[in-house]
Amino acid sequence: MDAELASLEQKLEQLISRHASEQARLHGQFTAAQADKRQLQEQVDALENANRELNDKLGLVGSRLEALLARIPEA
Repeated sequence: MDAELASLEQKLEQLISRHASEQARLHGQFTAAQADKRQLQEQVDALENANRELNDKLGLVGSRLEALLARIPEA
């Protein structure tokens, strides 16, 4: 009976150890994924800002072009 109990105890300790290792591995992956998400969000934000700036510039160029075209006399 003692041998069976010791065997069960050993198996339980192995199971707990495996669970702790797997939990640590998953936590590491989760932390890495969070860092990747933050980095990607920063890139998206930067690209959206650049896109807004370019759209503003295009609007300005369009307005200037329209003003220049209005100044050209008709033939």
